[in-house]
Amino acid sequence: MIVVTGATGNIGSTLVGLLVDAGAQVRAVSRGTRPVELPAGVEHTVADLGDLDSLSSALQGADALFLLITGEQLMTGPEPALLLKTAADAGIRRVVFVSSQGAVTRPQSDGYARTIAFEQALAESGLEWTALRPGAFFSNTFAWIEPVRTQRVIPAPFGDIGLPAVDPADIAAVASVALREDGHHGRAYTLTGPAVITPRDQAAAVAEAIDSPITFRELTVDEAKQNMLRFMPEPVADHTLTILGMPTAEEQQVSPDIEDVLGRPATTYAQWARRNRAMYA
Repeated sequence: MIVVTGATGNIGSTLVGLLVDAGAQVRAVSRGTRPVELPAGVEHTVADLGDLDSLSSALQGADALFLLITGEQLMTGPEPALLLKTAADAGIRRVVFVSSQGAVTRPQSDGYARTIAFEQALAESGLEWTALRPGAFFSNTFAWIEPVRTQRVIPAPFGDIGLPAVDPADIAAVASVALREDGHHGRAYTLTGPAVITPRDQAAAVAEAIDSPITFRELTVDEAKQNMLRFMPEPVADHTLTILGMPTAEEQQVSPDIEDVLGRPATTYAQWARRNRAMYA
């Protein structure tokens, strides 16, 4: 049995389907704040990573865990070592953890302190573990859906600064392999797309996908931060803006890890935009 936390999110929802298609038994965990539609045969359990009693209950009878921390859990919550002990005591033997590339490229940032603590706790836990370190997500551009639909405008900061952002479905695909197959213990995979792409180029890809002209409007840093504060803690918004505006050479480097694990190239943003064009049309 594999437990997937964050099962209603951009990574988790795809991961659940991939695991089911591979013949795995899956228990999907969410906090119960969103409607849940799951493939046939998937168990659903309401639990919160901030409540170790509910987490322990959700993990009973499982041996593998996909661990995703989001929102306030990026900044606060149970000590990582205690959470992992709770998982081990419930029977978990393998953990795939969604970390961040920034945990390596910006280890002094307060926004990554808890992510780094989880990686350290995993290494000391005695569990089998794999860390996934993505950079920016293609799905961050879902923030453009409303202005594209209503105004045919895409607002974003740092229009001409690029990063090798990644498709969350590719993250899910790597997680599916690491959860089901041996050979990934102790590995940390840097997950990027196949090329550096700027927000302006992403806007052009969305325009091509929906076959409609779109105006790109460059936001100031303050405007962008106010938008981000609607769905992330301020320290996370601050370091995200720093990466977007002043990426290091390492953060702009394309990683081969997705192709190495999956045996196929990482998905391009243009492919992702075409797959999601109905969201913007």
